[in-house]
Amino acid sequence: MARNYRVARGPSARGGEVDLILWARDGTLVFVEVRARERDAHGGAAASVTRAKQRKVIFAATCFLRTLAEIPPCRFDVVAIDGDRVEWLQGAFDVPAEH
Repeated sequence: MARNYRVARGPSARGGEVDLILWARDGTLVFVEVRARERDAHGGAAASVTRAKQRKVIFAATCFLRTLAEIPPCRFDVVAIDGDRVEWLQGAFDVPAEH
């Protein structure tokens, strides 16, 4: 559906970005954060998707969902690339209850 979907919070404030937005075969709309690290030191690529980064992805996803007539089931995935190893973490994080 989209690649590098970006939104701003205001004229000079950065809001968030979703690397990939795609449909899963089951009809779920998937928001994907892609992270790459040469080595898996400090937890690797997956660990670099901090709570702050998750909030930015969720903000951008919420803006994208406002453009749709109906809200489909959604999921947040992470594609973690550590050197030559690629791991697709489905349902890597959820929207917090206060959102």
